[in-house]
Amino acid sequence: MQLGMIGLGRMGLNMTVRLMRGGHEVAAYDRGAEAVAAAAKQGAKPAATPAELIRALAAPRMVWLMIPSGKPVDDTLDQLIPLLAKGDLVVDGGNSNFRDSQRRAARLAGAGLAFVDCGTSGGIWGLENGYCMMLGGDAASIARLKPALDTLAPPDGWRHVGPSGAGHYSKMVHNGIEYGLMQSYAEGFEILKTSGFDYNLAEIAQLWNRGGVVRSWLLELAADALARDPGLEKIRGWVEDSGEGRWTVEEAIRQSVPAELLTLALLNRFRSRQEDSFRDRVIAALRNEFGGHAVKER
Repeated sequence: MQLGMIGLGRMGLNMTVRLMRGGHEVAAYDRGAEAVAAAAKQGAKPAATPAELIRALAAPRMVWLMIPSGKPVDDTLDQLIPLLAKGDLVVDGGNSNFRDSQRRAARLAGAGLAFVDCGTSGGIWGLENGYCMMLGGDAASIARLKPALDTLAPPDGWRHVGPSGAGHYSKMVHNGIEYGLMQSYAEGFEILKTSGFDYNLAEIAQLWNRGGVVRSWLLELAADALARDPGLEKIRGWVEDSGEGRWTVEEAIRQSVPAELLTLALLNRFRSRQEDSFRDRVIAALRNEFGGHAVKER
């Protein structure tokens, strides 16, 4: 099948390559000329503008977006809608907020266009291993995408999970759970590191993956990282959050679901960015005031 890919970052370029390996024809556009050139080198039809990409596709067109959430998606849709025709389909495969996806689906429907929100997991490993994809939208639109989905995903690796917004909602919760899993591993390995035993943490991680109840792909990745840099000396403990964890916690609050672990994992990411927080200085000062506990001078 034929489709256009807009956004050729770490995910979009690899998805483009995987689609072409599966025999699909892909026209590719990115704001960066180097990314477009990289896609062209792999066999994609390069496009210098969104308009050029649309002209490269036969009607009815399918355009897949792999761009940052928020304003970039709306700006791209502003460019695309005048270029598209009734019956064309747009897929947002990034990590958009599900409410934005519901709004965009309604907007495109008003223009006679179809919209699918696709929560996409797999990271940089998806090129070889395939992507787990959670899709929201109408059944007819997703049926049109089936050949591409079958190529992008491993066996049984994609599913139509509900109406517009459902795909990005399920990916949001998926990433919220991911926050909690990584936080648990991080805390456990810190306890091992400070235990006084001379553990080889990479070997411990590898061992736990041989039948341990905490085995997982994340633990395999932890083993790889620890094998390369046992003390993680080359990495600063500054952890970004891309939005989905926050949205998951907001939904938990809205639904009165006591998601304690997910919330604390998100808050810890904020904490990681404060090398010397005022909050901690207040606590140290109070301990010194009421109990005479020693404080470290700055």
